[in-house]
Amino acid sequence: MKASLAPIILLCLTIALVWHAKALESAPGRLVVLTFDDSVASHATFVAPLLKKHGFGATFFITEGFEFSVDKVHYMTWEQIKALDAAGFEIGNHTRKHAGVAKQKPEQLAADVEYIEQQCAANGIARPTSFCYPGYQTSEAAVTLLRGRGYRFARAGGAKAFDPATDEPLTMPQAFDGKPESTLEQFKAAVAQARDGRIAVMTFHGVPDIKHPWVNTDPAKFESYMEHLKAEGCQVIAMRDLAKYLPLKK
Repeated sequence: MKASLAPIILLCLTIALVWHAKALESAPGRLVVLTFDDSVASHATFVAPLLKKHGFGATFFITEGFEFSVDKVHYMTWEQIKALDAAGFEIGNHTRKHAGVAKQKPEQLAADVEYIEQQCAANGIARPTSFCYPGYQTSEAAVTLLRGRGYRFARAGGAKAFDPATDEPLTMPQAFDGKPESTLEQFKAAVAQARDGRIAVMTFHGVPDIKHPWVNTDPAKFESYMEHLKAEGCQVIAMRDLAKYLPLKK
């Protein structure tokens, strides 16, 4: 009896291994995700046209924090956000108030997350499946809430490439965080991490970011970053496009 079962067991194991291989497609080298935080007006006026020129995808994380409701010189309108969506870019959730999730009560966080979902629905934008932690703060409660609301990805901080095989996608690390002092060489080093199944997730705020100069990226510097991605033959995508590289849920 045991001998007769051996071939069947071997066949089952082979099928399981093949299924696992299909479930987790290995990310190609030089795969880069571009993300932009805080609803800055330059996302619509400068960043998006440049990305379209290069054929790049990206995720724009939307918040109504700061002075979003009253300052339409430095922050996007919902019409501009809708236009980004119509242009094929991903609209992600950065919460209504941009408050640190670790300091919020569960009901406060739930309300802030739901608000951006409702605003997307009101403007004909698909419900977000990608999230960005304000100030890069994370919490177990936030991860639980996001998972329960159907989010697939949530970007945090850090300085390393994302490995779908080992990293939690709801506390995804970033490989690069654009700041005034950031250099092209640092950006190149971050891009170089996109190999062996790992993905380089890049964070930017405004290009420029007049209201928050500590996270400003100079437009000329940003253009040099994008030219490097193009010259390296990088595949540049939105965060939602990473879904096929995640292991199947058990």
